[in-house]
Amino acid sequence: MKQRKVPMRKCTGCGEMKEKKQLVRVVKAPDETDENGAVIKSGEISVDLTGKKPGRGAYVCRSRECLRAARKARRFERAFSCKIPDDVYERLEQELDGE
Repeated sequence: MKQRKVPMRKCTGCGEMKEKKQLVRVVKAPDETDENGAVIKSGEISVDLTGKKPGRGAYVCRSRECLRAARKARRFERAFSCKIPDDVYERLEQELDGE
């Protein structure tokens, strides 16, 4: 039987390539626009435990250290091209602890 290819992703915190199943996906939902294409509401940033939410994704290890490293280096802000409020990071830490 043919071996399936295992999807690999890079952790934004430590920079290591790991299997997709070992990482947590952080997603920025698509922006809401009106009929003219003007942005009404910016997309919400949340943890995607299923890996199937629509939007731009970035991956991080299941540890607080990697999340802190990604926050310190502003890697999520670069990945999503937007400013991320502190309360979003706090919510991400709580959700990672709750797993």
